[in-house]
Amino acid sequence: GHRSYVLLVLGFFTCGFQLAFITVHLPAFLVDRGLSAQVGGWVIAAIGLFNIIGSLSVGWLQSRLPKRYILSFIYFTRALATLAFISFPVTPATAIAFGAVSGLAWLSTVPPTSSLVAIMFGTRWLATLYGFAFVSHQVGGFLGVWLGGLVFERYGSYTPIWWLSILFGVLSALINLPIVEKPVARAVPAT
Repeated sequence: GHRSYVLLVLGFFTCGFQLAFITVHLPAFLVDRGLSAQVGGWVIAAIGLFNIIGSLSVGWLQSRLPKRYILSFIYFTRALATLAFISFPVTPATAIAFGAVSGLAWLSTVPPTSSLVAIMFGTRWLATLYGFAFVSHQVGGFLGVWLGGLVFERYGSYTPIWWLSILFGVLSALINLPIVEKPVARAVPAT
């Protein structure tokens, strides 16, 4: 019932939705746009390479900036990158550039999310409370993959899911802003 924790968990849902949708459906999207399956492999490889850079950079940066701002920036960056990707012609260069930007923001949500849980509640219940947040991530991942397939089968296009991913990114950017980065006030036991 802690407001900041609930906001954090809701934002993490978006992370799972976006990552799983892109991982599973981006190669097929690229083939659908006339590119080779090999380009899809290169894009996933770019995501992996830039994920290392993004995650390490955010791990360093979170000791210098408020974590809620970092999370908000990451989700907004994902939304903008997706908007740019679907707005311009899809070529091998634009696909790999999208993969690089996506990689920078890929798992870079994990350090600030786990740190915020630890700040709010301490480390005693970190595994449990981060686990609940991760369940939200996994539910988002399931829906990203499932809806991607369902929408493509029904409409022959991934466009509605790309737009839903953008919407989720913007909403998560906004809902992470009011997170309070301080320990939860605990009741003192009566003597």
